[in-house]
Amino acid sequence: MNEICTPKFDWPEPVTRVQSLSESGKPKIPTKYVKPPEQRPSLIADQPDDDANIPLVDLAGVDQAKVLDQISGACREWGFFQVVNHGVRPELMDEMKEIWRSFFHLPMEMKQGYSNNPVTYEGYGSRLGVQKGAILDWNDYFFLHYHPVCLKDPNKWPALPPSCRDVIEEYSSEVVKLCKKLMRALSVNIGLDENRLQNAFGGEEGFGACMRVNFYPKCPEPDLTLGLSSHSDPGGMTLLLPDHHVPGLQVCKDGKWVTVKPAPHAFIVNIGDQIQVLSNAIYKSVEHRVIVNSDKERLSLAMFYNPKSDVLIKPLDELVSHDSPALYAPMTFDEYRLHIRTKGPQGKTQVDSLQSPNVVVQPTKN
Repeated sequence: MNEICTPKFDWPEPVTRVQSLSESGKPKIPTKYVKPPEQRPSLIADQPDDDANIPLVDLAGVDQAKVLDQISGACREWGFFQVVNHGVRPELMDEMKEIWRSFFHLPMEMKQGYSNNPVTYEGYGSRLGVQKGAILDWNDYFFLHYHPVCLKDPNKWPALPPSCRDVIEEYSSEVVKLCKKLMRALSVNIGLDENRLQNAFGGEEGFGACMRVNFYPKCPEPDLTLGLSSHSDPGGMTLLLPDHHVPGLQVCKDGKWVTVKPAPHAFIVNIGDQIQVLSNAIYKSVEHRVIVNSDKERLSLAMFYNPKSDVLIKPLDELVSHDSPALYAPMTFDEYRLHIRTKGPQGKTQVDSLQSPNVVVQPTKN
């Protein structure tokens, strides 16, 4: 196992708020946000089909066997899907987006009181990774813990607007319920007991859950940068509440970037690296990124549903055989996520580094 290095307590360079850069009115972005040519978005050439979109699953469908089949197909073909009729009140989803948009438009001195550091990332931030001189992404964010209770500190959540903490609590509780429901579907779809994946995460109450609220300000040169660089999610499963008025999420399929078209009041669900490892690559995490807009700001909320930090994650015994050997070396999630905290988003390099040197994992079928 690779030696694990704890990130430094503070950022390697002074933190610049992207929102401040956006509001400065300057026509050029600083060079530290300019991506290498091969990483820059090509909004027209990369779109393979105007009608292409990730699958949409209605969780209230009468035929639950068909719903399971749709989830299974979406996971195996895309690694992404949208869900509607999921049980979370549309009014709560709208309120959640509005309170966070209000937060990001508070005076800077009020937001600065929540500034984060790279040890836990909790609070108001503007960069991922601690590599000095890194090319940065065009976004600000707020990261907070929800579960386990020992990490949850509502006093570190924004106090304004006044309803913020109550809304975050209700929303997080409802989304975690939905995550558990989807975990049962993922387990059944690979031939396991419905609680098997949840148990591998640490049990009914042993999981981790945290949220990152992403704020992508207007960008004067959106063709030169990204709101979030290409990456697969290091955790177990992500539920994203997108801004369906301003598309920005792109998913890699057939080597091209498909811009996701969010359905109103839908959640976007995607497989993370930990479920790829546990499923022995039956399910695969998929690279995705975020583009930015010159005319409109964008906000999204990602709930990361993860294994307990100290649980050893490896391919499940039921999915390993002589014909299907274990593809990954064991590692705790705490050890694994330090890669992101140290280097920032870098495609699928971390999960690929866990592979046995004699085994090559085939990419997601497209």
